[in-house]
Amino acid sequence: MERSKAEQIKGCSGEFVLALNDTMNVLNGKWKLPLIGYLLFGPKRFSDLERDIHNITPRMLSKELKELELNGIVKRKVYDTRPLKVEYALTATGYKLREVLDAMIDWGLEHRDAQKRLIRQEHPEPENV
Repeated sequence: MERSKAEQIKGCSGEFVLALNDTMNVLNGKWKLPLIGYLLFGPKRFSDLERDIHNITPRMLSKELKELELNGIVKRKVYDTRPLKVEYALTATGYKLREVLDAMIDWGLEHRDAQKRLIRQEHPEPENV
């Protein structure tokens, strides 16, 4: 059985921490992971992203897309049409994050359920008298 990257570099904790920091620096922020997750379903126009990712401002959306583009996660395609059409899509590197997002979603769902159970245990509903 092949060892994971994390297991391969565990003995070198500096490299392990650096790799995690590199990842967090690229994905840091409130909007990057939702943007990547949404783009996993295919290319989207700016207006689609703005409409479907609730509460993101146009300025923040533009900033996050530029940062993801600079880091090779997202590519921007400009069509020679009138009116101008611009689409955003994940690069091959961006698609590699699918497994990471799937693992995070699984963990988040499990964690949310565990938290709900804990709250119910600590604060049981009163029985009807």
